[in-house]
Amino acid sequence: MRKAWVVASAVCGACVGFVALLVVGTYSAAAGLAGGGGGRAVGLAKGAVPAAYQPLVQRWGNLCPAINPALLAAQLYQESGWNPSAQSPANAKGIGQFIPGTWEAHGIDGDKDGDRDIWDPADAIPSAATYDCELAGYVKDVPGDQTSNMLAAYNAGAYAVIKYGGVPPYRETQNYVKIIRTLEKSFAAPVAGVEPSRQAAGAITYAQEKLGTPYLWGGNGTAAQGGRFDCSGLTQAAYRRVGIELPRVANDQYNAGEHPSRDELLPGDLVFFSDDLTNSRAIRHVGIYVGGGYMINAPYTGAVIRFDKIDTPDYFGATRVTEDGAKSLPTDLPGSRPGA
Repeated sequence: MRKAWVVASAVCGACVGFVALLVVGTYSAAAGLAGGGGGRAVGLAKGAVPAAYQPLVQRWGNLCPAINPALLAAQLYQESGWNPSAQSPANAKGIGQFIPGTWEAHGIDGDKDGDRDIWDPADAIPSAATYDCELAGYVKDVPGDQTSNMLAAYNAGAYAVIKYGGVPPYRETQNYVKIIRTLEKSFAAPVAGVEPSRQAAGAITYAQEKLGTPYLWGGNGTAAQGGRFDCSGLTQAAYRRVGIELPRVANDQYNAGEHPSRDELLPGDLVFFSDDLTNSRAIRHVGIYVGGGYMINAPYTGAVIRFDKIDTPDYFGATRVTEDGAKSLPTDLPGSRPGA
């Protein structure tokens, strides 16, 4: 199976002392959350999986101990970006990006309608889960983490995992395992406090410096654009300032880390807005939370970068950006357009 991404983006629709006070609160608040423990996440983060597929992912993601719904979601997102019509140059097809030969051997009739349709998520999602569990069975006696070994078998084959007694020393395979395990955290509903970001203050400082700058759809802040930004261009530039490279559009930025609840927000968290509160792929706006119920954002054409309240009916959720989370995401989805 190979990655075949789909366009899924939408358009985005002052005072230094105030920001300084809010940023000071980042680290005192962080001290209260840093002690939050881990634990096995079994639920899905709010809206991270499109509503049409969430029941399938939740059900089939519990098929065997080596997988969970968040891990299955991470695989499907990495493979196809939730596009049931995706087709790669290598002829991998559908939401699960099955090669026809693999589908012939491992595809199942998940919805019991009498056929095995590689393009039907009701067959492809169950097939992805059963294939994972089959691979886990092949490498069940190999030392190490069962899930990581299963993912390595998915990428490099079960024989390589057995031969090397765990994840083989192939850069591609090791990177694949790391990407999926990192994305798993983004798709999982946190079971404890989300660890604070250490880069938050720097990202806020950058956004603060841009207050009053006119909005530009598609703006990346270049000299040719007069230093102007749209919403996701601003958040991308703010985190680039602190050494973290985010994807260009807001709905992909949502997957760059874990998702704190509204009452766990800290300055530096990205906050997202959508007209469909069940689907992160429909996110249309993003800002940088600064505390006190406010964000810095580039709102829309005709406005300037400014403070706005986040507590509006279209508030979707938040992401606490991490370097590993951002590295697990693509930055060049074919056909993606800026603006959101």
